[in-house]
Amino acid sequence: MSIDRVVLAFAGTVILVSLALGVWLNPNWFWLTAFVGANLLQSSFTGFCPLAIILKKLGLKPGAAF
Repeated sequence: MSIDRVVLAFAGTVILVSLALGVWLNPNWFWLTAFVGANLLQSSFTGFCPLAIILKKLGLKPGAAF
């Protein structure tokens, strides 16, 4: 599995979990959803993604984006 796929899977999971937590527990969890979305947006322009850096150090193979 490439870094790109792991980053997308992780971001999607965090978004879905934070949406569920926001609906069922506390609406403040929606801030986590906004943060992940903003991070995905900025990484599409800058190419900087902290998770991709960590995954690269862990030895995952790079993909097209990271």
